[in-house]
Amino acid sequence: MSYQVLLFYKYVTIPNPQEYADVFRRRAAELGFTGRVLISEEGINATLEGETEKTECFLRELMAQPILRDLRIKRSTGDGKTFPSLSVKVRKEIVGTQFSAEEADPRVQTAPYISSEKLHEMYEKNDENFIVIDMRNSYEFAVGHFKNSIDPGMDASRDLKEAVCKLEKYKDTKIITVCTGGIRCEKMSAYLLSKGFTNVQQLEDGMHAYMEKYPGKDFLGALYVFDNRLVINFGGDREIIGECFICKNKTERYTNCGDNTCHRHMLVCTECAPQGEKAYCNQVCREHATQIIQVKKEKNNLAKIKA
Repeated sequence: MSYQVLLFYKYVTIPNPQEYADVFRRRAAELGFTGRVLISEEGINATLEGETEKTECFLRELMAQPILRDLRIKRSTGDGKTFPSLSVKVRKEIVGTQFSAEEADPRVQTAPYISSEKLHEMYEKNDENFIVIDMRNSYEFAVGHFKNSIDPGMDASRDLKEAVCKLEKYKDTKIITVCTGGIRCEKMSAYLLSKGFTNVQQLEDGMHAYMEKYPGKDFLGALYVFDNRLVINFGGDREIIGECFICKNKTERYTNCGDNTCHRHMLVCTECAPQGEKAYCNQVCREHATQIIQVKKEKNNLAKIKA
């Protein structure tokens, strides 16, 4: 039995998001899908896994709907364990930017697309008349990114409001915005346009589509994804560029800081944190976690004495 992971989104007006979500959830559950789906008045953002034949059937059903007839799909191989369950939620936004409608509404305005083929050609020609700005989070950038691309230093999409000041010097430069599947660039490129950036384009269908067409070309490392796989690559002649947060050795293994009040997402190699052991992003987190463990032990010992 083969499994497939579907990644798709569309900015389109959905008049009754809750009703649409209920119908979507029932059908996805009937087909045994797992994954995460966000639905709002402004559109849909979905990543789903299921048996390949069933996912293709579901896509035909979706694209028979007038609002989704031109839906663009990214496919990758699954293993049936990519997601723990199915989650279909209604949200105000399908990407949490907290931009106002005046600042960014892709249904009204977004940056023009540049194809994977065109961007690859620009890299091949060593064209220096453009810059690539990565619109993902810094922890995603750490494990893989386009050559010579810029990381604005964001922990979440909403951080672009503060990070944009770092990009002011590129206001009149040819900018290519990039992200995993394209959805974040729809809003974030629109935001740049609203802030006076004059020459902005977005990579059509995102890094996922680019890496499928040009595995091992122009993109360094692996692609971060928000599921149990965490990172994927598409083959080709590639190198590991991720560095262990602790020792700086090469790795593509993610973990979270062992202090639950921090939980920083970071790359940590197996030498610094063997399977089953916790890693800490700094000494303060280590000491705090140790104190919590000690307090719990003392409480348990006191409870045993009272018993």
